[in-house]
Amino acid sequence: MTRALAILFCGLLAGHGTASAEPLTEEEFRSQLESGKLAQRLDLLIDIPAVWSIKADDLDKAFALPQGVEMKKNPYFNWMTRTRDRAVFMRRPYSNLTVDFSLFDGALPVDEVVVDFLDGKLNGISFSLYNRGDSGAISAEEFERRMKLCGQKTGALLGVRPVSKKADLTQGLLAEGWTWISQKGMATLEHNPEALQGKPEFLRLKIAPRETKGVFAAAFQGRQAAVKVSELPKNVVRENGDVFIKGIPMVDQGPKGYCVVATAQRLLEYYGIPADQHQIAQVAGSDADKGTNSLAMSEALGKIDYRFKTRFKIHAMGHEGRLVQVDERKMTVGRDFPKSQFEKIIRSSIDDGIPLLWGLTLGEYPEEPAIAMQTGGGHMRMIIGYNDATRRIIFTDSWGAGHEMKRMTMDDAYKASQGLFTMTPTVR
Repeated sequence: MTRALAILFCGLLAGHGTASAEPLTEEEFRSQLESGKLAQRLDLLIDIPAVWSIKADDLDKAFALPQGVEMKKNPYFNWMTRTRDRAVFMRRPYSNLTVDFSLFDGALPVDEVVVDFLDGKLNGISFSLYNRGDSGAISAEEFERRMKLCGQKTGALLGVRPVSKKADLTQGLLAEGWTWISQKGMATLEHNPEALQGKPEFLRLKIAPRETKGVFAAAFQGRQAAVKVSELPKNVVRENGDVFIKGIPMVDQGPKGYCVVATAQRLLEYYGIPADQHQIAQVAGSDADKGTNSLAMSEALGKIDYRFKTRFKIHAMGHEGRLVQVDERKMTVGRDFPKSQFEKIIRSSIDDGIPLLWGLTLGEYPEEPAIAMQTGGGHMRMIIGYNDATRRIIFTDSWGAGHEMKRMTMDDAYKASQGLFTMTPTVR
């Protein structure tokens, strides 16, 4: 970061726009909807410190559809969990609809927002101010404009000078930028290290109250946080024959082909490691528009693991219609991977509190609840449990609310599999 940018970030502005846009009438909303483009200002979510008092019900009211409009899904935002502890605002909620979100009276575009609640209180908000997966390439000038503007406004809101935040691969810190901490709250503005050399991949702003917990608290530390492997078994729940891991955060990958990086984000957050799918996509070299096969999955995960202080292991991969063992050093095919070994690894990993990353072909075998008939192709899920009495696995998809816990028979899961992997924290 240049000295000129630092000076700009340190300057406190006399005023900042935090007023929400006037709600649309039914006629105005329908007109925008027919054009395929909605617009929504999100200044309410950046009004520090007033935003810390927002509850889940307030979010529902603030971004409700105009009276007289009924839609199956609110295009502005959706709850990612049935317990309403995580909400997401997506720029492209449907393939034929774009929502132009913005901050600071429309001056700063926003690609995505994730709002987290903990014990009914706001725990933090993450704003994706740019990511290549949603917006494609932008010029270095536009990236710098967004970064400068956000830095100035954030400094004005918190009333303090920022502290430089540098990338440190030895500590698992992959982003750099600036951090503000004051009595009013905390904020960190981060981007990929290559962004200032004309290769922007992502720009994100995280804000949180001083009492924030979990991965939001970790985002403001000077080292990569992670749980110890020895602490993970305490997350295992046993009830009614089900053995499953609790506390897996939900992520909605949206319409992008980001199942691998979205699943990786969920796993890392479960381990207490702050990251988002857009940053992971940049590290893994993921393409938002391409499908996923077992080799691509393993290659992407293999690029991620050591960067985030985890150890990646390939248990099995699909090869010529069957599951096989793999020599990870040479990436050569070994012996067949039998169903008995598949079941054994699932049981032992879940008992240890370690979810499994599961690559498979969708739509070939029944699951509970059923997915849409047209759904198919390569995909990555997370196996989070099993039930020996019913001989079923328990899994979760990165598709938002309603996909937290699902089931498939152990036999069908084995036949559908294209890959079985784990990423385990290196801290014992």
